[in-house]
Order: sequence, then C-alpha cells, then structure tokens
Amino acid sequence: MAEVDTTVQSTTGVPQVLASKVERPSEGWTSWVTTTDHKKIGIMYIVTTLVFFILGGVEALMMRLQLGAANNTLLSPEVYNALFTIHGTTMVFLFVVPIMAGFGNYFVPLMIGARDMAFPKLNALSYWLLLSGGIVFYASIFFSPPEVAWTAYTPLSGAAYSPSGGVDAWIFLVHLTGLSSLVGAVNFYATIAHMRAPGMGWGRMPLFVWTILIYAILLILALPVIAGAATLLLTDRHFGTNFYTPGEGDPLLWQHLFWFFGHPEVYIMILPAFGIISEVLPVFARKPIFGYKAIAAATVVIAFLGLLVWAHHMFTTPSPSVVLIFFMLSSFLIAIPTGVKMFNWIATLWRGTIIFKPPLLFAAGFLSLFLIGGISGIFLAIFPIDWQVHDTYFVVAHFHYVIVGGGVFAIFSGLYYWYPKMTGRMPNERLGQVSVVTMYIGFTLTFLIQHSLGLDGMPRRVYEYQDLGNLELYNQISTFGSFVLGIGILISFYNFIRSLKKGAIAGPDPWLGNTLEWFTTSPPPQNNFDEVPRVRSVEPMKDIRRQVERQSGIEAGEREFTRS
Repeated sequence: MAEVDTTVQSTTGVPQVLASKVERPSEGWTSWVTTTDHKKIGIMYIVTTLVFFILGGVEALMMRLQLGAANNTLLSPEVYNALFTIHGTTMVFLFVVPIMAGFGNYFVPLMIGARDMAFPKLNALSYWLLLSGGIVFYASIFFSPPEVAWTAYTPLSGAAYSPSGGVDAWIFLVHLTGLSSLVGAVNFYATIAHMRAPGMGWGRMPLFVWTILIYAILLILALPVIAGAATLLLTDRHFGTNFYTPGEGDPLLWQHLFWFFGHPEVYIMILPAFGIISEVLPVFARKPIFGYKAIAAATVVIAFLGLLVWAHHMFTTPSPSVVLIFFMLSSFLIAIPTGVKMFNWIATLWRGTIIFKPPLLFAAGFLSLFLIGGISGIFLAIFPIDWQVHDTYFVVAHFHYVIVGGGVFAIFSGLYYWYPKMTGRMPNERLGQVSVVTMYIGFTLTFLIQHSLGLDGMPRRVYEYQDLGNLELYNQISTFGSFVLGIGILISFYNFIRSLKKGAIAGPDPWLGNTLEWFTTSPPPQNNFDEVPRVRSVEPMKDIRRQVERQSGIEAGEREFTRS
C-alpha cells in the first residue's frame, strides 16, 4: 500500500480510511487461482455458492411450473424427479453449508485479529474440493441425472432401482464436498482456538465466531458418518455387498446413518445464520447484544441436542413406542435454547435506536419467518401428528421456513452487512429495501400456503396431482409466490453487481460496527492488520472509538490552551 494520506475525520470523531484512496496492486485471474489468502478464498466460496444458488432456484421454479396446474404435462416424471434431486442436493451441499464457510473464511480471522487462517494451503484445498464436487455432480446432467431426492434413500438408490451413474455422481459429490467441509472445519477450529487477538478470551469472542466454532465441531463429528454411509452404498452398487439390500441387509440402516448426519446438518446450516443475526441486530439497534453468555451457551446446547434427535425424521418407520417418545421429548428440548436466542434477539431490539437499513430488515424477516418454522417443527416433533403429515407438503413448508426463511434471509442480511467490508462500496439502500420486501412477500405466498396444502392431503415428492378441493388453487398461489421470491432475489444480485462500480465509498466502518473486522480498511489489506489492537470487551470497536474520541478531546483541549 502506497504512503498516501487516506485518513479523514468523520462526524463521530473516529478516523476513517477512504477505500478509493487506498492504492492496491492490479491482480489477474491467476492470483485468484493460486491464492491462499483467506479473504480471496472467502469471496470465491461466496461467489461460487451464489452461482449454485441461482441454479438451484431455477430448478425450483421449473418444479413449481409443473405443479402450477393439476395433471400438468410440462415435465416428464423422470425430468421432475431429476430436478427434485438436483435442487435439494444443490441447496444443501453446494449453497447453504459452503456459503457459511465462505463467510467464516473471510471474517473469522478478521474478527479474532488474525492475519490469516491457521493452514492457508489447506484452506485453498477446501475450496477446490467443493468446486470439484459441484462440477462432478452437475456433469451427471449430461448422461444420467440422479432421481433419488437429496436423501438418496435405499433401496431406491441401489443398483437394482437406479443402475445409471447419476447416483454415483451424487456419492462422489458427498465425498468431495464432505472432505472439503472436514478440512475446512479442522482449519476453523485451529484458527479460533489458537490465533485470537490479545485479550480475546472465550468470553469475548464475537458470537459469529462462536457459531463457526460449533459449526466446525459438528462437521467433524457428523461428516465421517455420511462418508461411511455413502461408501457402503457405493460398494452395494458396484462390489456385491448387501449392507442396504432388502432381505440380506437393512434399508433402514441408511436412514439411521443419513439422519445422524442430516439432523446436525440442519444446525450446521442454521447456527452460523444465528451468528450473523447476533452480529447485525446490536449494530443496528445501537445496543449491546442482550445476554451474550446465554446466546453463546444456547449455541452449544443446540449443537449437543442436535446430535441426539436424528430419528424424529423416522417417526413413520417401524420403531418401538419408547424410542419414539425419547426422540419426541429430545426434540422438544431443542426449543428451549432456541427460544432463549429468540427472546434475546427481541430484547436486543427492545427500546433500541433502530436504524432501518437492509441488513436489519433481512434480520427482522429472519426473526418472523424462523419463528413460524420453529412452531411448525414442534408439531412435527409430536409423533402422532407426524404420522399424519409426514409425507405431505406440511413438511415441505416447515423445512423451507427453517432453511430459506431462516438461513437464506440471514445470508442476505450478512451479504448486505459485510458487502462494504468486502468491496469498499456501499450497496444501494433503496434496492435493498425493495428486495427484502419482495422476497418476504414472495416467500410467504410460496410456503405459507403449503401448510394448508399438506393438511389437505397433498403428498410431497410427486410431479402431478388430481384437481381435488383447493389443491390446484393453493399450488397456483405457491407457484406465483415463487416467481415473486425469485424477482426479489434477482434485485439483490443486481444491486450487488451494480454497486461494485457505482456504490458509494464505504470507508472502514460505515455501520459503526462492534467487532474487529471494522478496524481495518475496506477491503482489508493482504495482512489484515499492521497492528492488532488489544481486546478489552465483547465490543472492541466501541472501545476503540471511545479511546479515539477521548484522545481527540484531549488534543483539542491542549491546542485551545496553547492558543490562549
């Protein structure tokens, strides 16, 4: 960075660095391919996963077009089943989980005062494994796409029912993205455990860092299980073993192994979203987070309980009543730490000086939508109710309220919140407001009505249905809403691309944030920090601003005394 004066005095008295005056060397595409810089890797994660998000969204819209009319023939059963499989797999394995790794890669070192991740080359490997998994999986479209849903239940995914290579591509995706997440998780754990700034004990870590730490631990515990399960499926398909073969093995073994991974996977997706919300709300409420220790503890408790409740996805399988009761009660317990978080977030907003910027609006959308998803989850945790609605659109509605209403709205909150730090530019505020309103309306139209669809008996995972009762009307509302939701998402993408060149210069700390990433320039230099400040509280940037204001006041007083 050249020796130029880039500092101006803001209205708060805090020095600001103008990103437009920070000279940076021009870099070609090879610098991205060969990089081990955690910030570039984080951006590559985010951009790649957003591309997969667009692909998954297009697949969802095609399915909604098919379901927009009863007895529709727009898509064949084979095409619909392939779209269904690819959409679900893309959103879980190639979007929500890895984009959280992208946020973690970019911001965890900055938030803890580190100059990079603990293992930079391992960090780069994790990204390229993710990209390889996505390419391998999507290559199956050109020869034999899988038709087994994202859960790949046996015996449907066995060689007898799915002899083509699409399921093999799905297995390779699981292995490649799983290995990517595993090495990334080890890297996150080592970085957070050993590279925190002076004074940043466990009780002063940002809550987003807490959630990434638990995210990493859950990945380390859960991924070997799905890797083993997928390996057994591969040997069943090609090497004559019978682990899941009916009559010789046990098809239910796959469900137990898959959901032992799959339910922690839900929290692997949603806990970093909780962390984003915990960072955004106090900044735009101009208040400290309410109950920091309670939120951090609730994160740990949710992760622990999440490992114990996998069989509530299997209430309709043959299981003893005592087992069903255990998993029902265990599922109820998760509502307690989740409720603690919800009440603490609301208390953070209560009587705060609310600043209605796009990050806060997306966070508010998260609070209301995730609450609905949590309430419907309580119903599904009651196994006699689950018996009635398990294979209906009620479950589809619940799942999307948690993952889209929760995860995706939090992701967009994080994108708007940290966009200035990553690019040095501010996103357009009006476009952000239009986007969040459009997405909220579109999401509600799409998925709220699906609760009624399920209660009226609409089966999930079907490509056509009879025109009975209000099924067609409800599906038409849902299909219309899905396109409104898609328009809202495209508005944000347009905003992000447009603001790269036309956005206002952000400066290092445009939101007056609380954590250390706002201490450095926007975007940060390669080494992050020339000098790492000592952390004295959970809000180190507030401490730094107070110190600067005190020093500015002292200097002004000394100058006045000299003149007199």
